[in-house]
Amino acid sequence: MNTLNRINERILHELSNDGRISNAELAQRVGLSPSACLRRVQELERNKVISGYRAVLNKNALGVGCVAYVMVGLSVHTKASQSAFEAAMDIAAQVVECHNITGSYEYLIRVETADLNTYKNFHTEVLGILPQVTSISTFMVMESSKDQRS
Repeated sequence: MNTLNRINERILHELSNDGRISNAELAQRVGLSPSACLRRVQELERNKVISGYRAVLNKNALGVGCVAYVMVGLSVHTKASQSAFEAAMDIAAQVVECHNITGSYEYLIRVETADLNTYKNFHTEVLGILPQVTSISTFMVMESSKDQRS
């Protein structure tokens, strides 16, 4: 695929809003025949423009009452230190995102827990015991007016 044209952009927009839309409905919304629409979707998948489909979960129904963004600074700036930190975040169930970033901190993580006490335990018992972690700065989410993951 050379470029994203207007029809492909409309297909992506519709699929982003509803990944379970039928091909017939998608085709009608973007003004294509069902077979032409299916070919375009398959091409977008083959070219990794569409990397997958997922269910959007209701975090409140799952008992997630506390969301925090945490900036983490490392004491040593080596590949081994980064790898060790990333491995620890991979196995921490509370961490739903982990990003290596630029700036004063090395990492930005998104943490989801049941409540503030559960977050405090994560802060102390997971982040607090990692030898490469030198600083932690937490930003608690009070409300989200826009979150495209939901």
